[in-house]
Amino acid sequence: MSENACIEPLLKRRSVRVYEDREVPMDLVLKVLDTARWAPSARNAQPWEFVVVNDRKILEELSRIHSGAGPLSKAPVAVIVLCDTNISPVTYQVDCANAALYIMLAAYCVGLGTVWINSLRNIEEVRKIIKAPSNKVPVAIIAIGYPAERPRIKPRKPLNQLVHIGVYGNKLSQA
Repeated sequence: MSENACIEPLLKRRSVRVYEDREVPMDLVLKVLDTARWAPSARNAQPWEFVVVNDRKILEELSRIHSGAGPLSKAPVAVIVLCDTNISPVTYQVDCANAALYIMLAAYCVGLGTVWINSLRNIEEVRKIIKAPSNKVPVAIIAIGYPAERPRIKPRKPLNQLVHIGVYGNKLSQA
């Protein structure tokens, strides 16, 4: 695989909040989740589990957990990334954030759009809605569907504002 073919999805994926009114086949969702299980985790603990939600009533309920969760009301499917704090008590958030990112990238690669819905400020509410036990933390809810929008590219900070060489403060100089 060429370098550009590998990097292209990383640069082109955008957060999609509007979806076509059509079902996402479960085999496609499972293909995405099969990819996500290969995400890196500390000590290869793999502390994640995935709850696939395609029930309209549950999606509507999840869409009301906070103002940014609105895309769930129109998404044909969502995946809740649950992290087991017993398996990974220190790094569960990072481990499961990796899995969430793999979901979004894999979905993009199979023609689906996604948006990350923060669930960390609504842990108990999400647990109650999906009947998850107390040791499972919903790190993210990923709305998934066929894109009905093409979000514009938003500017990124240049490397010379982000990169330090050797020690903090020794900024990269760009010509």
